[in-house]
Parts: sequence; C-alpha cells; structure tokens
Amino acid sequence: MPRSPGEDMRIADRPTEEVAVPVDAPPGVVWDLVADIELPTRFSPELHTVRWLDGADVPAVGARFEGHNRNDVLGDWRTVCEVVEYTAPCVFGWAVFDADGRFGPAGTDPAHPTATWRFVLDPAGRGTRLRLAVRLGTAPSGLTAAVTRAPEHEEAIVTGRLAQLRRGMHATLDGIRALAESAP
Repeated sequence: MPRSPGEDMRIADRPTEEVAVPVDAPPGVVWDLVADIELPTRFSPELHTVRWLDGADVPAVGARFEGHNRNDVLGDWRTVCEVVEYTAPCVFGWAVFDADGRFGPAGTDPAHPTATWRFVLDPAGRGTRLRLAVRLGTAPSGLTAAVTRAPEHEEAIVTGRLAQLRRGMHATLDGIRALAESAP
C-alpha cells in the first residue's frame, strides 16, 4: 500500500502493509498451502521454523504455534502466535507475541500483540487473488526497542521495517503462487 507523503509512520498508529498476487489456481488449492503454517519457512527470509503448541495440529481460532525468526539486526528470537481469525477457505489471521519477554514484558493477549498477520483469498475468475497483510502492534518488540533507542528516527525505523516485511511478504506469496500454479 503506497503511503501519502507526510503520513505518520509511528508504532502507536499501528501501520499496516499489504501485498497481493494473482494466482492461476482455484482458492481451494491455494488455501491448502496457506493453511500449512510451516510452508512460509520455505520462502521467508526471516521465519525459519514453526510448530504447533498445546496439542494443536491444524489452524483454528485459539490454536497457538511458535515461530523461530532470524535477521541481521535482531539475531534470533522466538514468537508465540495465536490464531485469531480462521474462515476456510478465505481468511487465516494470527496475533504475534514476544512470549519470552526478550523485548519487554512477555505478553499473550491478542488485543495487544507485537503484530497481527492475515492471509486473505479472493476468488478471481478461475484463479485466486492472494493477499498477505501485517498490522504492527504496540506490544514490545524488536521494533519498539529500536525506536526506544532512537525516538527521533521513529518514522524512518518504522518505514524501514515495513520495507523489510514487504520484501519477505513478496517472497512468501511468490513461493505460494509457484506451488499452487504447479499443483496437478
């Protein structure tokens, strides 16, 4: 989503980013890929491993999973996520938490995540329009830690993080599209 010049890019504004791709495959084929929480680890430059928690093994509202992430600035960290929206074959959303308290007090309240992610599938003729969106949260995260160290650069820090996320989102959607379009 392009931003207007002068648009605020502060964490408190909970900025969002969304990427969409057309997929030449029906929504059911795309959905089977999107609903696999491990699949993004094949394409994401940051997310490396994922596993279900608490005996869950499929997405459902309230189900939790953990992710292990890595980037050059923050190193390695773990998140715990809770599925907050799940309507097959249309929407899969989850809230992300710093459950280990690496960046501040640990949290697991879906109303106060570090971020919320969401896949949305829209039928498009015989294919699918696949969207991936993120909304930054105000709970402590690596982003809030960076802004705390340099508050005068908050807008640049937030803009830079959204650009990183956008690149990863494109890589993930492009990977899903390639798999969906090559499915029998």
